[in-house]
Amino acid sequence: MSRLLLDTSAYSAIFRKHQSALDLIESTESLYLTPIVLGELKAGFLLGKRGEENERTLQEFLRSPRVEVLTIDHETADRWSIIAAFLKKAGTPVASNDIWIAASAMQYGLPILTSDRDFQKIPQVIVRHFSPASPS
Repeated sequence: MSRLLLDTSAYSAIFRKHQSALDLIESTESLYLTPIVLGELKAGFLLGKRGEENERTLQEFLRSPRVEVLTIDHETADRWSIIAAFLKKAGTPVASNDIWIAASAMQYGLPILTSDRDFQKIPQVIVRHFSPASPS
């Protein structure tokens, strides 16, 4: 069974028709989002000109039987602390939201689909990259 955790860039790539991301997503049986990604998306919707339309599209996406929103709990927090401490000791800054996404990926054993190179700094997770500059 193929599974992917989508970060914010991967979700956005679906609707921007980035072929390299679409190829990976279309061949995946189960897609996951975190509440962190949902928050980032919704903040973007509030700041954009098509907020209501984007919110409707997100809700439709979330109703798909292929899509699940993960739970963030004590175990996620433990994994966040491991990753954050590792990065601090290594002198490798990564945005806190990306650490939460990585902690969820680590907890649930999911590869992250992203165009964000910061995830490569986190050896505790598997990353699947797509090129953000390749819309179809």
